[in-house]
Amino acid sequence: MLITRRRVLGAGAVAAAAALTGCGQAAQSGRGRIPDISEMSREAGTSGTGTNGAGTNGAGTGGAEAGGAGTGSDGAGGTGEVTADGVAATAAYTAPLTKVLTKYLKPTKANPKHPTYAGAVAVVMVDGKVTANIAVGHALRYKAGPVELAAAKRVPMRTDSIFDLASLTKVYTAVLLMQQVERGRVDLDAPVVRYLPGFTGKGKSRVTVRMLLAHTSGLPVGATMKNAADKRAKVLATPLLTGATPGTTYRYSSVGLMVAAQLVEKVTGSSLPAALRNGITGPLGLRTTGFTPLTWLPKADQAKRLVATDARTSRGLLRGTVHDDVAAQMGGAIGSAGLFGTAHEVAVLGQMLLGGGAHNGKRVLRAATVTQMLTNQNRGLKAVDPDRPGRPADHGLGVTLRQPWFMGKLSSATTFGHTGFTGTSLLVHPGHRLVLALLTNRAHPNWSWANPDPMRAEVADVLAAHL
Repeated sequence: MLITRRRVLGAGAVAAAAALTGCGQAAQSGRGRIPDISEMSREAGTSGTGTNGAGTNGAGTGGAEAGGAGTGSDGAGGTGEVTADGVAATAAYTAPLTKVLTKYLKPTKANPKHPTYAGAVAVVMVDGKVTANIAVGHALRYKAGPVELAAAKRVPMRTDSIFDLASLTKVYTAVLLMQQVERGRVDLDAPVVRYLPGFTGKGKSRVTVRMLLAHTSGLPVGATMKNAADKRAKVLATPLLTGATPGTTYRYSSVGLMVAAQLVEKVTGSSLPAALRNGITGPLGLRTTGFTPLTWLPKADQAKRLVATDARTSRGLLRGTVHDDVAAQMGGAIGSAGLFGTAHEVAVLGQMLLGGGAHNGKRVLRAATVTQMLTNQNRGLKAVDPDRPGRPADHGLGVTLRQPWFMGKLSSATTFGHTGFTGTSLLVHPGHRLVLALLTNRAHPNWSWANPDPMRAEVADVLAAHL
């Protein structure tokens, strides 16, 4: 059987016992009282300052999440551009974006049997300012089974809804690793085994740290966890794909970013959640970005803000529990999946990279480091991707480049971003100074119902037409 990324990442708990992937990372973010949407609306398009951080895992305010919860039969709502005095004005693309996002709440020509998702949130930033913030549909529409809930029991999507970010986690892991490169603790071109002695196996001594972030290591999509007593050691011992030569071919690998996270933990002496808090969520004031949100999000916010994913797995309805099976088995905090967050806070991460490593006066990376991250590491290499044959191999360090299948007409040699299996994506176009955080719950109630790529590309095309 051909093991593709969709097959492995979509496997339920039973199927995944034989071939499980990691698609997550994370870390618990700033805790204390979590600001709700009414407070965030008063921020009107400005991001968090991080001045009043409380709790154990981060600091700062949540930033602009202007716009109320969805209303009407399709649950559409949101804001347009926020002017300097905080008065909202409608961006030209707000209505077209809302129309497109609403369209995919029902079956389409691209996905004729089912809706693409139950709900979605899109945040657009231009020059660091929120120009559109839209929520449509529902954060929760089905209970375990799946069984569609009565209308009164559904939870509307809000612009401050908290999503399972899935593989967007990989971008955060890459930032954390590049911070250690800056500090001289890690050499990108050193073999991984120099730092992690358990990274052993045929051909693996040739795998460098750079290859982990560029997906050219030759490691497989997922790790096999069946009967593994020491799951962390099992990840490190994952063999290369048969016939793979490190550094010669792009093959997407969640295992590579799981290894990268262990490297971060090794050189910092901190857990991944602590490293995330110290390196990203604390400095940027991301109070609702973190792993295992059921451990830190107040009960009231869990009920109204958490976005559901699968409703048919052996684990029952997943809401606030990581969708990725390997991440769940390893405690929810691995380098390839597991992070939760809002669309606005994902956009802040994109804006930080667009801003050369700094945001709102807080520097996370040096400008030269960001330039290195956004430079194609795979020039001249071929790509092997059964899910998307013919895709470019272009990839930076932790972010992908020039991928029309989700970037649409915004795709260019310098456009960067990432996608997540649960229906999430981040797209940054440096030429337009634009950041798009597009988060959907396409895995609710069943990831196999629809392919989110046509929707992602159409949203990008709508933006491109209005820029």
